[in-house]
Amino acid sequence: MKLSKSAVYMMVTLLISPATQADDRKLVQMPKMMQEHMLGNMRDHVKAIHEILSALSRGELDQVALVAEERLGMSSLDNHGASHMAGFMPKQMGAIGTDMHGAASRLARIAEEGDRLETYDQLNEVTATCVACHVGYRIG
Repeated sequence: MKLSKSAVYMMVTLLISPATQADDRKLVQMPKMMQEHMLGNMRDHVKAIHEILSALSRGELDQVALVAEERLGMSSLDNHGASHMAGFMPKQMGAIGTDMHGAASRLARIAEEGDRLETYDQLNEVTATCVACHVGYRIG
């Protein structure tokens, strides 16, 4: 039985989720300016996911593809200053981020093909990486 990446991420998320109120996530320290930059990027990611969901609900798959690639996909890395951020992240955190951007590019390609259900399924792959990272790491 082969598990999808999202299933693996969700299992990891459940395993590393704190059972108490204590914040057991790994602290990733970086300069204040970089923290603000990263948080700004993540807020834009949430806005992009909202725009993608809105476009999906209207059946506007061309808009889904555009937002997914330009704001979340591999082509968005330069706009987000990813190369500057990578040096501050643990390897696994960076790998999860790269997986998210790759999943978003796949989302854009699937949306371009016009299959709405498959597009929703791929969006799940994107958000699973977000959940895995946010459950495992915090910045400070």
